[in-house]
Amino acid sequence: MKEKNPWHTPVTIIITVIGVIAIVALVTVAVLQNRPLPQKYKYGIVLDAGSSHTALYIYEWPAEKDNNTGRVEQTYSCKVKGPGISSYASAPLKAGESLSVCMQEAKQRVPGRRHSQTPLYLGATAGMRLLNSENSSASDKVFQAVEEALQKFPFSFQGARILSGQEEGAFGWITVNYLDDRLKQGLETKGALDLGGASTQISFVSDNYDGSESPDNAVTFRLYGNDYNLYTHSFLCYGKDQALRMTLAQQTQSGPGTINDPCFHPGYTESRNYSVLYDSPCVSDRKPQGPPANFTHIGTGDFQQCQEVVKRIFNSTHCKYSQCSFNGVFQPLLQGPFGAFSAYYFVMNFLNLTDTSIPLEAVREKLGHYCATPWNQLKQQHPKVKLKYLSEYCFSGTYILTLLTEVYNFTSENYPNIKFIREIKGSDAGWTLGYMLNLTNMIPAEAPDSPPLPHAGYVSIVTVIAILLLVLFILSLRPLWPLCSKRPQIV
Repeated sequence: MKEKNPWHTPVTIIITVIGVIAIVALVTVAVLQNRPLPQKYKYGIVLDAGSSHTALYIYEWPAEKDNNTGRVEQTYSCKVKGPGISSYASAPLKAGESLSVCMQEAKQRVPGRRHSQTPLYLGATAGMRLLNSENSSASDKVFQAVEEALQKFPFSFQGARILSGQEEGAFGWITVNYLDDRLKQGLETKGALDLGGASTQISFVSDNYDGSESPDNAVTFRLYGNDYNLYTHSFLCYGKDQALRMTLAQQTQSGPGTINDPCFHPGYTESRNYSVLYDSPCVSDRKPQGPPANFTHIGTGDFQQCQEVVKRIFNSTHCKYSQCSFNGVFQPLLQGPFGAFSAYYFVMNFLNLTDTSIPLEAVREKLGHYCATPWNQLKQQHPKVKLKYLSEYCFSGTYILTLLTEVYNFTSENYPNIKFIREIKGSDAGWTLGYMLNLTNMIPAEAPDSPPLPHAGYVSIVTVIAILLLVLFILSLRPLWPLCSKRPQIV
């Protein structure tokens, strides 16, 4: 009779089947527990409604946050065609319509499943501040038209409002320091210099300023677990476009038919309308009585004389504080490095003067040479630049240098501390990123995706399966037990 194979018994087969199942279960649990977890992202949209144009920015950040502050990155920007929304005061519906192209882009860029959870904000700056002060009813109608247009999109619209100058300056400061990783790492912060068309802002942390002197200029932020006491001030009407109006208003006080302007190039001649020039709250109260309809604007191209003209729009004669910048506004001593953006960058970049290692005297010489360049020669050198913009670079460059050195008191020693920037790490420098970063503190963080099992449960299951496999292995050796027991013992 053939001897029965002990490995083919039912018990052995059952042990083998259970062992295979246990091994498959162990591998499955390990794979599921240790697979990469998908990163959740949130999105935010901010519309920057400036005085000269509107821009849309899309921001993205992980749903899990660092020290209560989301790590925000700009993923897309769209410049709205046409002027700023404040220009549509007489046709407010067009203000809302102008945003539709960029909003459709945003609809495509943000994942559809996130549309309803994506906050949408519109912040208006100096252009709407001026319109609101001049005609609040027109300002309200523009906002109403904008809100109605934005509410048609599937995002979570959070409203449209005018940012105060203090907010604009403070959020610009956050942007510059966030992009440089200074906030997260607790490094010395950078000051922020922002220049728009209708206003300019200066913001920085000073060891000499605790907010007790001129408390209206003090802002406190808590970001990444650190507190920051910030000095900030916004000068309405001192953006480059309104500053140009003020210098022209100074030169046309008597209502002349012709002015010779040192801030425009030799050979430049343009007929300007008095009503258009004085159609701004920044200069409307200075309009001369009974002027002609137009005046002839003639350029003479003299940098030094231009600087004298520019200085006259700043009032530095009175200060009730320990120290002031201009117009009686308190300013502590400048401290640390500064980032200068918006029109600061675009003007100085065009003039090839963004390298602040160039001595100040050399900068003045270069500006002097540029302003003295004949208008016809300049047009030939820059055929693709719009004539309006091209004609104003001499004034804008002179204005920027005068503002920095004669008003904010940057000297040849600390002027190199300024860095002219357009963007850092793919994000545009400006107030919108700081605004979004601050607002993420108000957005609840989602719980991150977690493994299927808690760590203790995972360890327990793996341990039980491992013990089971060991027992099964020992039992599988059962046919060999008799052989081991029959071995002769050596005496």
